[in-house]
Amino acid sequence: MITKSALKKQIEKFPEEFTIDELVERIIFIEKLESRIQKSSDNDTISEEQLDEEIQKWFR
Repeated sequence: MITKSALKKQIEKFPEEFTIDELVERIIFIEKLESRIQKSSDNDTISEEQLDEEIQKWFR
């Protein structure tokens, strides 16, 4: 979940004029990034070996 303060910081970085689509894209990106950071902090990640195994399954 994104916080108001994070959203405010991002809006400040925008140019004076921007489209709603650009804003929505940035909000989605920030939310995904925050989610991944939280998962990493919670050690909710997979090892490189597990990742390699998953990738091998994709190409079978």
